[in-house]
Amino acid sequence: MKTRDKAALFGTAGAVLLLFSTILGTGVAQAHGGMTYPATRTYACYVNGLEGGQGGDLAPTNPACAEAVRRGGKTALWNWFGNLISDAGGRHRQIIPDGKLCGPTPTFDAYNMARTDWPATELRSGATVTLRYNAWAAHPGTWQQYVTRNGWNPAQPLRWSDLEPVPFNTVTNPPINGSGPHGAEYTWTAQLPSGKSGRHVIYSIWQRSDSPEAFYNCSDVIFR
Repeated sequence: MKTRDKAALFGTAGAVLLLFSTILGTGVAQAHGGMTYPATRTYACYVNGLEGGQGGDLAPTNPACAEAVRRGGKTALWNWFGNLISDAGGRHRQIIPDGKLCGPTPTFDAYNMARTDWPATELRSGATVTLRYNAWAAHPGTWQQYVTRNGWNPAQPLRWSDLEPVPFNTVTNPPINGSGPHGAEYTWTAQLPSGKSGRHVIYSIWQRSDSPEAFYNCSDVIFR
């Protein structure tokens, strides 16, 4: 990508972030971020949209991403780092109903679709990997990563009972370590769950410690 094109891309993303912050209004927490490895649905579809778009627009070619745009428009992709509930306060299971884990607000509802063709990251069960989480705005907090149970049916909406009962990884205040293709990133090392094969979802919850705001990410993965 040419330097001029990169500048235009980051300029567009920055403008979207500024617009989103303005919409939220004064007094509302302003953190933003999303899992980039393994890629959350919104980030994976955003990248896919960039690949298929022209003139700075988004035009996803992946069937699931394209259908999500058809149903809900492109706001969720331009705002892929903003899949949040501002007043969650740790009450994740109480306030997010089954079937809405991947998109708990109307803007992101299309990303709850139960499909087997979402873009997926290939992983090796039991491997140690570096998880990456975009840091549009740095804030303290704790991340918890869950994985779906063996026998989970990806053709059914994701329920809380589909997740393993305890997170396979928990980290508090990970470092921001360099930059990914779309900005600064938190990074930390985690051991992936063992005994997994085929398609699964890694479900990430980031609960800020300086605010009740929490972020939710569904990352589709295929364990080999």
